[in-house]
Amino acid sequence: MYVRQWGLITHNFSSVSPWVAHFAGRIPVNSVSAKRVLDYACGSGRHTLYLAELGYQVLAVDIDSSSMQTIKYCQPDAIELRCIDLEMAEFAFDPKLEKYSGIIVTNYLYRPHLDKILDLLDEGGILIYETFAMGNEAFGKPSNPNFLLRENELLEVVLAKKSFHINAFENGYVEDPKPAMIQRICAVKT
Repeated sequence: MYVRQWGLITHNFSSVSPWVAHFAGRIPVNSVSAKRVLDYACGSGRHTLYLAELGYQVLAVDIDSSSMQTIKYCQPDAIELRCIDLEMAEFAFDPKLEKYSGIIVTNYLYRPHLDKILDLLDEGGILIYETFAMGNEAFGKPSNPNFLLRENELLEVVLAKKSFHINAFENGYVEDPKPAMIQRICAVKT
């Protein structure tokens, strides 16, 4: 949600995920890719703007460029936008060339690239991931199993990399912002 104030467009931070808000300040600022954060499948950019306000340089990627255009004007020096189809057969990033001190993913799941996202983190980098899980079909969309994590799936994918420390993991029901089944994780690349 955007609020027009004094002729400028500003972001309503109440729409920022509490999970992201809780862990975002832990993204390191002293790594090789210091303060570079990837907002993967950023949608309208609610987290992109939040991270830019915290002082991070943010790469916001999504397939829908029209939903991202407004955010560029809010923090033009802190935000880079890329319109990318994140569901192409080939992963859109080269982990040898692009590293981030933080990666944020919310309300998005594409299993063929799920583990590849983790390779984009620098050592000491933070992954903050939150999306829908099985059982969410009882509450509405998404209800397609292709877009719902299986029980503990996110935890298993991260642990399979063997180079992550789990700070926090949750799998279950949430009331806010609407009733849903979710999984979320915050993990550090060691």
